[in-house]
Amino acid sequence: MVDRVETPEEIAVHYSSAMSSVNLINAVIADPDAYANDETVMQRNVDHLGLVIDWTFWTDEDLSPFTDAIAAAKAATS
Repeated sequence: MVDRVETPEEIAVHYSSAMSSVNLINAVIADPDAYANDETVMQRNVDHLGLVIDWTFWTDEDLSPFTDAIAAAKAATS
């Protein structure tokens, strides 16, 4: 777990970055053939979300898209 102090602007950047992982996971699930040349794309983004969920600086941000994307990725790869 990471114990950090972040400004609201930094938190917004982290959230946006994590949402990029959410969007990429959803894109891979929707069209896996488009990502066939990158076998680790899904896992890298799941790993990224797994890390950011544990950060302690989150305030009232909705982290459910992160957990939903992780669950969807696991379901799609099982």
